[in-house]
Amino acid sequence: MADAPPRRATADALCAEPCPICGRPAVAATRPFCSTRCANVDLNRWLTGVYAIPESESQDEDGRPPEESGKA
Repeated sequence: MADAPPRRATADALCAEPCPICGRPAVAATRPFCSTRCANVDLNRWLTGVYAIPESESQDEDGRPPEESGKA
């Protein structure tokens, strides 16, 4: 028996995931959120630094450890 062709993702299938803010089913117009309000809450969290990635002080921008000042 031949394998079935792969199924295409539909708008309904894509919206099956819950809203990451409140957990309600997502709506296609504001996916992955359930509403514009939840989308704005998420945007506010990004803009205020709630979702900030912590920076490691153990490496410089080039990937090497920072040089200690005062040593030659």
